[in-house]
Formats: sequence, structure tokens, C-alpha cells
Amino acid sequence: MSIVVNNLTKKYGTQKAVDNISFEVKTGEILGFLGPNGAGKTTTMKIITCYMAPNDGDVKVNGISILDNPEEIKKKIGYLPESNPLYYDMPVLAYLEYVAKLQNVPDSQIPDRIKEMVRVCGLDVEKHKTIGELSKGYRQRVGLAQAMIHDPEILILDEPTTGLDPNQIVEIRKLIRELGREKTVILSTHILPEVEATSDRILIINNGKIVADGTADTLRKQAQGTEVLRIEIAEATDKDEVFSALMNLDTVDMVDAVSGSDFSFMVNSKENVSSRKEIFNLCVKNNWVLTELTPIETKLEDIFRELTTK
Repeated sequence: MSIVVNNLTKKYGTQKAVDNISFEVKTGEILGFLGPNGAGKTTTMKIITCYMAPNDGDVKVNGISILDNPEEIKKKIGYLPESNPLYYDMPVLAYLEYVAKLQNVPDSQIPDRIKEMVRVCGLDVEKHKTIGELSKGYRQRVGLAQAMIHDPEILILDEPTTGLDPNQIVEIRKLIRELGREKTVILSTHILPEVEATSDRILIINNGKIVADGTADTLRKQAQGTEVLRIEIAEATDKDEVFSALMNLDTVDMVDAVSGSDFSFMVNSKENVSSRKEIFNLCVKNNWVLTELTPIETKLEDIFRELTTK
């Protein structure tokens, strides 16, 4: 089930929280939705879930406009907001039954849906406690269970692993990946490794505008522009000779010596070419031993900072 966001704008007074953005999420795709606090992520997700209306633009879920039939769209979406919507005085099982009825799950199917949510969200040990007795991590699991209890075709998850320990985070990432095989998922998080581990595509928003859209590899290539290699050479006697030989390669744009090491260099290739083969052949020709040749990738954290601090 696809989501198409078209020229979406939301204002709070004179401030544009979301500023004329457009994007699409395809069926079976997991979209990692990134941005600093106040960038417009949560506002966008609230509009998609029909929690609030936009000032301008539209969102269509499987061709249905949020402006025309919001009640129909709500049935197809499971939403875990950043502030987990839990009743702390209710037992876990009673709460899940309550949410299932709110979502119009047929009475005959409710027991099986609760059992399934207890299983997939790892709630079996804690299921007879009241929600207020649970740790933050288990409350987050209950929040995930309520978002999925009606087996929605779309999941919108705002910071789904907040408060989870490392083992729980791995389990929830695996669950999201499995869900993404058959559902459309929008995942918002500040944990960048989590985005890479779970998402098919990354969208970065800043000051209400989309500043990047693509896979992690695509964003790295766009940010990096040219190939950067760290190399280390042994069996050479003259550092200046090695430096000059590297600079004379047709594919090399710049060479920098690495401080603290006699024969380590950072090599920048020219645009749209690689120097790896040429460096290897140069070492063979001169009887040098190439002990390291490591591509230096731009980190997703660096890309995020670059795009959101301009």
C-alpha cells in the first residue's frame, strides 16, 4: 500500500513546520525518516495518520486522499507516536483487548491477535502485569503491539526503540525488517545505525524541507563525490619517491601523507574514477609491499550533520 505526499505544508502561526514537501513510499518499502528536533518529522507523520490536517497539499494512501476519507485511511495505519499512548493502570492483556476493539478487530479474532502480539513483541513474561509496573523498554513493546494489533497495511513508527536495551533493539530491528516485507513502513529515529540496519531508503528533513532522499550508499556517494583511499606501503626506502609516484598516477587528484607514519598516505582519486588498480600496479612495478588499501566512506552521521546544520 503506497503513500504519496504531494506539496504538503503545515504552519503554526507564521512558522512553517512542513514546507511544501513531496515524496512517495512504495508498498513493501521501509523509509527511514530523519531530521533534527523541530525539523517537521512528527508533524508530517501526524498528517499522514490523519491526526491533524495540513494547511496546503495532500496525502494519498493507496489513492485515497486524507482530505476526502480520513476514517478509511485510519483503518489501514498502525501508529506508534513518540509519546507512547498507554494507560498505566491497565493490565497488558486488557489494554491490548481494549485497543483491538477500538480498531474494530472482530471479537472472534481478538484472542488470536493478542497472542500474536505477545509473541512477536516479546511480552510473554510481562503480560499479566499492569503497564505501570513495566520497564520503559517493555512499555515500548506494548506500544508496538497496540500499533500492530489490527494487522494494518501501513506502520508509522516514531522512535520505536526508545528505552530498549541493546538485545531488545536487535529484536525490534529484526521485527521491523520482517514487517517491511509485506507492509509499508515509515520509521523515524535519531539512532542513525538503526536506520541503516532497517531502512531501504532514507529521507532527511530539515527546517520543514527535504534535504536528502536515497539509499545510505547513494547519500554517501553524493556527499563524498570522489574516492578516498588510505594506503600503507612497506619495502620502500624514500617517502618522497612514493609520494611523487602516487601523484603522477593519471587517476589521482591529491595525495596527503598521514602524520605519525612513514609510508601511509590518503589518496583522493579524480572524479568518477578509481585509483585502486593503478596503486596496486605501481607497487608491483616498484617491488613495494602494499600492506593497506582501505576505502574511506563518509559516515551517515557526517552526512546528517552536513545537511542539517547549514
